[in-house]
Amino acid sequence: MKSIAISGSVRQSVGKRDAKELRYEGNIPAVLYGGSTQTHLSVSAADLKAVLYTPEVIFIELNLDGKTVKAIVQDAQFHPLTDLVTHVDFLELNDEKEVTLNIPVTLTGTSPGVKLGGKLVQKLRKLRVKALPGNLPQEIAVPMESLEVGKSFRVAQVVLENAKVLNNSDDTIVSVIMSRALRQAETEAAKASKGGKK
Repeated sequence: MKSIAISGSVRQSVGKRDAKELRYEGNIPAVLYGGSTQTHLSVSAADLKAVLYTPEVIFIELNLDGKTVKAIVQDAQFHPLTDLVTHVDFLELNDEKEVTLNIPVTLTGTSPGVKLGGKLVQKLRKLRVKALPGNLPQEIAVPMESLEVGKSFRVAQVVLENAKVLNNSDDTIVSVIMSRALRQAETEAAKASKGGKK
């Protein structure tokens, strides 16, 4: 699992005014929880870009006034108009304690159904996975080789070692459906074959 080092500072005063000043200075108010105590801190907005604006799951080596803590971003709030991050929740990781994370889905290989002109529909781009931090996958590979037109790949077909997918097992991750062009081509082919039988 990829990890990035970020430095943070413990906040002495916690309030709206203080948070506003932090953002003005290019820092983001944050909370670290999951350990023995909850810590209010601030981190650089620039440091967070590599973590927040990527589909990858990234572990964070959070340096808090000389003490390093392993964490992940559990939640982030964004400004509704500017889309800039306004607050971050970090979850402290414990190697002996399971965590739940959204892991990105990667489609691998080529679908024969798509080659024939079928339309690929990806319903789920991430899956909720529960595991010990050391067993969390970087991504979940979904093979496309068996996807004919009308076929789907469901959550139940995902096999992970030492990790559990929490999504409903019947949920479709990706499917290949009949496209308009393919339906038209099949209709025309059927008409032509009927015409040829006369």
